[in-house]
Amino acid sequence: MCGRFTLTTDTGKLAEAFPDVVIPDSLAPRYNIAPTQSIAVVRNLLPRKVEFLHWGLIPHWAKDPQIGHKMINARAESLSEKPSFRESFRKRRCLILADGFYEWKKTPSGKVPMYIRLKTGRPFAFAGLWDVWGEIQSCTIITTTSNELVAEIHDRIPVILSPADYSEWIDPNEKLSDSLQGLLVPYPSEEMTAYRVSVKVNDPEVEGHECVVQIFN
Repeated sequence: MCGRFTLTTDTGKLAEAFPDVVIPDSLAPRYNIAPTQSIAVVRNLLPRKVEFLHWGLIPHWAKDPQIGHKMINARAESLSEKPSFRESFRKRRCLILADGFYEWKKTPSGKVPMYIRLKTGRPFAFAGLWDVWGEIQSCTIITTTSNELVAEIHDRIPVILSPADYSEWIDPNEKLSDSLQGLLVPYPSEEMTAYRVSVKVNDPEVEGHECVVQIFN
């Protein structure tokens, strides 16, 4: 799964990574983004722009918005089958902006937090879905089976899209599920790195650069 991530890249570099997207003039760095918070999203609408959606998808037909607490992630393998996701998979897709994410590795002494990012340090986009329930716009991050690097930490990995696939993923037109499934694959492990970080990140109230500093012992 993906339960925490970061977006610390400055707006200039975000604009370089997403040249067709209107980026806000300023974005505060986020070192410990947690479920139910507002996150930076580019929906498959025109014009393409960064918006802030509730993390935890609430289907438009839901009777209770609390269902969103269970919908922070969506498994790529079952998107076309699950009632909560199949319509959004066809019609309401989004890019979720990030530059790293956390996962917890089991060790003999307990779980330790690991920070995972691209070796280049550049920002990227998770594949996501969105929906609207009343006045709440919400989203979920799609996950798939882990690549070789992350498999040593966890059996699932968020889908990181190739920049070449951004336009197809956020095409405003309705898409057949089969035409999109091939995009939802593990990102190449050789292009990623992972390292241990402080247990401070366990607390979603902790927001600072210390969350991503490497721990060597």
